[in-house]
Formats: sequence, structure tokens, C-alpha cells
Amino acid sequence: MAIWDFRRVDTGDFGLLARWLSRPHVARWWNHEWTAEAVERDFGPSARGEEPNQDWLASVAGRPVGLLQRCWWSDYPEYLAEMTPVYPVPPRAVSIDYLIGEPGDVGHGLGTSMIAAFVARTWTDLPGSSCVVVPVVAANPASWRALEKAGFTPVAEGDLEPDNPIDDRRHRVLRLDRPVTAGPAAAGA
Repeated sequence: MAIWDFRRVDTGDFGLLARWLSRPHVARWWNHEWTAEAVERDFGPSARGEEPNQDWLASVAGRPVGLLQRCWWSDYPEYLAEMTPVYPVPPRAVSIDYLIGEPGDVGHGLGTSMIAAFVARTWTDLPGSSCVVVPVVAANPASWRALEKAGFTPVAEGDLEPDNPIDDRRHRVLRLDRPVTAGPAAAGA
């Protein structure tokens, strides 16, 4: 199993992000512009701490492999309002998004491993978080299967706005609850 290192994205990472966003396997699902101006526009506010979303670079053995985004659902009321008819997101829920940057790193379990390690970090970083809820376009089985392999459970299906307009609105919603730790009372002490 890979040992992951996570750090916040900074402006020096924007060239790498642009390269990853231009890769066909990423561009298909993220549908994101990758010019220097677009990357600055879309990732700059998070890198400078000007918005609540957090962008994280994931590395294995010092080599950047993926990008993760993390936010509280409550920080984005417009997305919460769209999601509520499909799945009522619980209080203190977090969401993530993710990508593996290079085609040669896809299909080897790195996505699942990265997601599992980042969610474990989330429980430490955000002790008030109750669960992670992630909507994934149903047409992207590699993404929702990676979540399932990382311990997420499908909890709903419904129509949401896709990242890429060529996709159907159908999404799967997956959830992973914070693990319950046994304290003295739970252990019968």
C-alpha cells in the first residue's frame, strides 16, 4: 500500500495542475480549462486562502500523483440546495473531488488508496466532520468504484448538473461515515 503525503496546493503547482487537467483521462471528467489564466482563476483563490475549498496535492515517495479538493457542504449553499432533493446531506458533512494526473498512474489502485488515506486525514484535520458525501456522474464507474473500494456506500441516485455537459445528469451519491472509536464506556469499562 502506498504511503501518501498531502500538502496544500500553492501557486508553484499551477503548471503541474494545467498539465494534468489537459490529459484526456482528466479532461473527459473534469471538463476544465488548463490555460495559465484559467488555472490561476480557478485554483488561485483556494491557494491564497480566499475561499473555503481546499486543494491538496497528493504525492507518493515525493512524486506528485493526484489532486484532491475538500470542502464543507455548508460552505457552498448553492450546491447543497441542488443536492438536497437527491440526497439530504447531513450536518457537518464534507465533500471531496479527486483526480490522478498521469495516464500511467491510472488503473493501479492509486485512486482508491489516495482517497482512503485522504479521508483518514480528514477525520483528523476536521474533527467536527460527520461524514464524507460525494456525488459522482453515473457514467464514470471508475470514479464511483474507487470510492466504493475506499469504503464508501452508495446512498442515492438522482439528477444533478454534470461537470461535463456531454454527460447525462444521472449521478450516484456515495457516503462514508466517520468511524466510531471505542472509549472506556463503549468497551464496558
